[in-house]
Amino acid sequence: MATAATLLTSLSLPLLSAIFGAAIALLFLSGYLRRKRAAIAHLPPSATAAAAPDQPKQVRPSNQNNPKKGHQRHHHAVDKDATKKHHHLDVNTLRGHTDSVTALHFSDDACNLATVCADGAVRVFRVDDVSSKSFKILRINLPAGAHPTAIAFSQGASSVVVAAQALLGSSLYMYADVGAPPTGGNKQQGKLSPPEIKWEHRKIHGKESVLNLAAARATYGTGDGSTILISCSEATDIKIWHGKSGKELGTVDTNQLKNNMADISPNGRFIAAAAFTADVKVWEIVYSKDSSVKEVNKVMQLKGHKSAVTCLCFAPNSEQIITASKDGTIRVWNINVRYHLDEDPKTLRVLPIPLHDSKGSVCQYDHMSVSPDGKVLATTSGSTLQWLCVETGAVLDTAEKAHEGDITGIAWAPRTIPNGGTPAFVLATAGVDKKVKLWLAPKAIST
Repeated sequence: MATAATLLTSLSLPLLSAIFGAAIALLFLSGYLRRKRAAIAHLPPSATAAAAPDQPKQVRPSNQNNPKKGHQRHHHAVDKDATKKHHHLDVNTLRGHTDSVTALHFSDDACNLATVCADGAVRVFRVDDVSSKSFKILRINLPAGAHPTAIAFSQGASSVVVAAQALLGSSLYMYADVGAPPTGGNKQQGKLSPPEIKWEHRKIHGKESVLNLAAARATYGTGDGSTILISCSEATDIKIWHGKSGKELGTVDTNQLKNNMADISPNGRFIAAAAFTADVKVWEIVYSKDSSVKEVNKVMQLKGHKSAVTCLCFAPNSEQIITASKDGTIRVWNINVRYHLDEDPKTLRVLPIPLHDSKGSVCQYDHMSVSPDGKVLATTSGSTLQWLCVETGAVLDTAEKAHEGDITGIAWAPRTIPNGGTPAFVLATAGVDKKVKLWLAPKAIST
């Protein structure tokens, strides 16, 4: 027992000595560190940088000593990001879509822009000024199972017609009273009951889907100004509809294996279709004295392209058609001819498509549309947006990767819209990236 006590005493003394010595060492070390930090805190910036070369350069002292160099580096990064995301004609983006935007269309007064989205909804944006930070939106949910492919305003800004694909085929739905509430109006308007379907037609093109809708006011001849709609099938048929009543007015057929798209002239007189072949067929809508549609007749054929026409559009005066072909050319046609006397339409200009891919091959245009003043031709190919001078074919501007993915549709506002108070021609584009973008028109080249 005594031996054990002696052993414990002999072990405790060294252990206590070690603990005491460690405590004294910690006190000396903490005092040294406090003095060191105080000395570093009083060093000038250059000495601090030299004393701590391995620390992360979060403060970037070199930039502080050379503000000019740091300023240039900062703006270089901003400009690089701006170049990537913003084009100088890109004025605004309409958000809120949760899937690919499939089509869009401006109302006649340019105050409303209607879109359809793969999420099964119609959205009507109130566009009082394209530079606004926010826009009033009216949302309409389509019937379950309807996948919208096209949209057009039917009567001014008060109603829209939507083409939607379902298992049994395509349908047309007309919604009235769709105008989005004016900016600064009663905020409770957005909570009103959604517009109801006024008329609808099912299986309008069998099981085939609608490629596009086009609309125009019947102002030619004895037309009474009513909106005339056309629906272009992905097969070969094109149907004509009365916008307000929904009455089917006629059917034409391209007989060219498959359609690419169709358009109607702004005065409601002509219909033109781009299809599988190089020729473009043109029909005339004949109105009776009571303003009803009497008949629809094929009146001319545009011959000159060497390959299929991918897209086309009418000029605002309804007397010219612009076509783009896989043969790498754009043609401007005069259709204001005496066709009843067998006078053929004339090619006014043949212009090369100026857009090429990375391999140097000519790109195909997917969409095209002429500005309301007839001076600027907007075209798309994939995700690239390009503006051309209608008169010369010169490239006015190009926006590569205008959308993060393919552009699905384009539409000019039919009249100028305020941009910060200044009237401007505005182009809207839709894309698979769930966005709708608003673009200012470039300045046309005068000759």
